[in-house]
Amino acid sequence: MSEERNAIPLIITGICSILGTVACLWYYGYLHFAKPEDALLLNDFTMLKTVPGEDYKVSLEPAAEVAQCVDGVLVLFDTEQKGLTGVLVNNKKRAVRCMGQETPKLEQ
Repeated sequence: MSEERNAIPLIITGICSILGTVACLWYYGYLHFAKPEDALLLNDFTMLKTVPGEDYKVSLEPAAEVAQCVDGVLVLFDTEQKGLTGVLVNNKKRAVRCMGQETPKLEQ
């Protein structure tokens, strides 16, 4: 009655199940492993000040990021890397607000 079970096949099955699940989630885009180059720094963006009567030149090719106003904050979505989003902030880490939408207020 005292049979010893070999635990090695159970351990290998568990590890393979976990690795298979992670690989499947990564393949279908539900899991993203962040790399340092995924992070966009504020100094990667420059504001061009428009002055009436002066011309300025910009590239005809659009940027890889698309901005959208979400809850009164400007959010950038990367069109090249699925799932990469970020909030545009200034040098003091304050979020850039959107005009035309109500700024979220602190609830008391």
